[in-house]
Amino acid sequence: MNIYETDKLLGEYLLFHYGRAEEILPYPAGPKDALEYPARCVWECVDPALVPPEGRALDLGCAVGRSSFELARICRSVVGIDFSHRFVDAARTLRDAGSLEYFRTDEGELVTPLVARLPEGVDPLRVGFEQGDAMEPRSDLGQFDVVLMANLIDRLRDPQRCLERLPDLVAPGGQLVITSPYTWLPEFTPRDRWLGGYADASGPVPTLEGLRRFLEPRFELRSVRDLPFLIREHARKFQWSLAEASCWIRKTP
Repeated sequence: MNIYETDKLLGEYLLFHYGRAEEILPYPAGPKDALEYPARCVWECVDPALVPPEGRALDLGCAVGRSSFELARICRSVVGIDFSHRFVDAARTLRDAGSLEYFRTDEGELVTPLVARLPEGVDPLRVGFEQGDAMEPRSDLGQFDVVLMANLIDRLRDPQRCLERLPDLVAPGGQLVITSPYTWLPEFTPRDRWLGGYADASGPVPTLEGLRRFLEPRFELRSVRDLPFLIREHARKFQWSLAEASCWIRKTP
């Protein structure tokens, strides 16, 4: 079974996207700067000054939708696409109802009921969610002024196929943001399709170099920064990770 269709992962991601600080990390010690990651992927990586008044955004691999809602603060319309039916259904419920009940795992079978809520000040009518494949997005999506791919690239079976579609999806002068901890695993991506994390005849190939090889003919790298994030598995176990965020501008033909 796809782990992204399970109750466990749905609860973890709703907490990751919408949980309050005290719900995720109630301890005095802990990496508070790693909270709000889905929102920070937008706040810290997208330049609103480059978005036109009628700007469109695509959140590719949107999970349960927090980044999509944050993009709606700066873009007139947003499309969020994810492969998981459960994640897309959750994002739609939040958009339409404004809230969604879920359970946080605390210890073993012990859970706490929580409520995910639509972020304040967001116009939900600007956001649409659909199930889809990032490697084969539908051909009539059009072009976007912002495309965000957060924690997606190292979970695709063939990431190069996704990158090859980007010049058609990002409008000239538009922004492309790719964030990932680059956790390449053969159960998600066959070894011969990794973008980086290996060595070839020229030496070690970090993923950023692999991204350059595929993107730089059509995109210009604008900035690179580190983005920590924290996923709570249960009350005493957390995943602290450090994503690398690369921000690109689509070159004008």
